[in-house]
Amino acid sequence: MRTRTLAGRGLAATLFALAGCQAVLGLGSETPLSDASVDTGADVQTTRVDSGHRDAASSTSRRSSSSQSGPSSSTTSTSSVSFSSSSTDSGIDAGVDSGLCAVGSRTCLSGVLQTCSAGGAWVPGWSCTTGMCSGATCLAPATTGVMSCAMGGPGLSNCGTGGSDNCCNSLEVAGGTFFRTYVNNGGSPSGESDPAGVSDFRLDEYDVTVGRFRQFAKAVVSSAYLPAVGSGLHAHLNGGMGLADTGSAGKFEAGWVTGYNAQVVATNAALACDASYATWTNSAGANETLPINCVTWPEAYAFCIWDGGFLPSEAEWEYAAAGGNQQREYPWGSSAPGTTTEYATYGCEYPNSSGTCTGFKNIAPVGSAPMGAGVWGQLDLAGEMYQWNLDWYAPYVDPSTDGAYVTQNAATTRVARGGDFFYGTSYLLPTYRNVNPPTKRANDFGFRCARVP
Repeated sequence: MRTRTLAGRGLAATLFALAGCQAVLGLGSETPLSDASVDTGADVQTTRVDSGHRDAASSTSRRSSSSQSGPSSSTTSTSSVSFSSSSTDSGIDAGVDSGLCAVGSRTCLSGVLQTCSAGGAWVPGWSCTTGMCSGATCLAPATTGVMSCAMGGPGLSNCGTGGSDNCCNSLEVAGGTFFRTYVNNGGSPSGESDPAGVSDFRLDEYDVTVGRFRQFAKAVVSSAYLPAVGSGLHAHLNGGMGLADTGSAGKFEAGWVTGYNAQVVATNAALACDASYATWTNSAGANETLPINCVTWPEAYAFCIWDGGFLPSEAEWEYAAAGGNQQREYPWGSSAPGTTTEYATYGCEYPNSSGTCTGFKNIAPVGSAPMGAGVWGQLDLAGEMYQWNLDWYAPYVDPSTDGAYVTQNAATTRVARGGDFFYGTSYLLPTYRNVNPPTKRANDFGFRCARVP
């Protein structure tokens, strides 16, 4: 089920007292594959309707013909208060330092992580809160407690375009405030609503690979691993209580519950949800650096707990993808995504820019689009795989500070973000919301983990 919420962002925490409550409405339905956008009859949303499955036999061309005008407003206001944002989307085009560099590359300078702009000049990104920066990442306990890469090897220690990155790299995201709903057509964001604030956290640089998930599957199948009840909290927040539950005032996330146990299967049969597009193989092979797909939400959550982290909230994920209060058009800025996987793996353009879908060969190894890095260095925040988030799908609750919608109520679907390898540019926008039932296995759904700062 694909629901496009046309805009989804948050406001600065300092404006929360001034901003009125506003809610984003949007809901989709599951039907056979279609490129049509369905008009709900209201001007607050359009809904993407498709099955989430690809027919390899048809070798369908998926080259996008849509123009990138950005999403239209998807906000229904319940209380109107005027406010303005001082943020601008500067992207990475205004170079400082005249030294030439490889576009999209990153480096450290005096504790500040810098990114190489399209003009070949270094521009400052953000200061590492630890004050320590080395190579191209902020130094933090990036792999503390991480189980999946401990052994090293394919899909564990050979990620990125150079094939030498630790696949478990987890990069610091400096907290702040932003609007979950906005439009950005390449300049400054507009149509801003749905304010949210997030505290510092770390978000993994890469989607979870087949190789990493294989280590978890061994623990599940061989050792009957299941998370402890109550684990998986954002324990660094709210005095150890975790994220505030935006669906139930005064409550907090519950973490792992026993009801999820039966939904963690991770067997060869379960992970082969699509004969043509599933990336899992029964034994380690050439697919270890591909992103894992065909995983349920409980399996994604259990993996992150086992791996020393947790699933990111929807607000955290979008904050990282939007570049915080820059509220970018795409995670990398406003450059067109292109068709040669410079910025994103999408539209079945990988590996030969044909736009023709044939099977899992259209799915790139994680980190294959280095120019698509977000403000804090994460790759594949647009395209490749939709990524499960912690939240149930619901209209936004405003304002939100370190919150997530974790009360099920009438909700039947969990949120996923980021676009996929199959569809076009419209689904790469940071504001785009997708949903699926938590037990569904889809060939374009994967995940990445978040961690304490």
